[in-house]
Amino acid sequence: MPEQRVTLVTLGVRDLGRSRAFYRALGWQPAQETERISFYQMHGAALALFGLGDLADDQDRPVGELGTGAVTLAQNFGAEEDVDAAWHRAMQAGAKAIKVPQATSWGGYSGYFADPDGHVWELAVNPFWPLAEDGSLTLPTP
Repeated sequence: MPEQRVTLVTLGVRDLGRSRAFYRALGWQPAQETERISFYQMHGAALALFGLGDLADDQDRPVGELGTGAVTLAQNFGAEEDVDAAWHRAMQAGAKAIKVPQATSWGGYSGYFADPDGHVWELAVNPFWPLAEDGSLTLPTP
């Protein structure tokens, strides 16, 4: 099994109902859901929304020790208009704008928003990273 892989990203959230509604407004549909957690299937991995208290309990530590971390989740797109459409959906869903999508100094197009718990998402076009038809990314070899 390859070492360089992530199979599950779990976001600790303050209000699971609010977060479920936000991601639903983005077009995300849960693959599995219980009273305490929601799982969303992605390409070869999953995203989970888990209440902060339950996440802290699962890790056997206080909520205050969970921290916020400097992490950005990203979705790459094939065209700037796709980034703009995703940005519009996020704003309509109640996201906090961090950086409006715009041309970048490195030749791409990118914007950032935060979900209701402050988890930062980047929406981007990277002309140096072509996407497969299913939206998956395989980094080109130099």
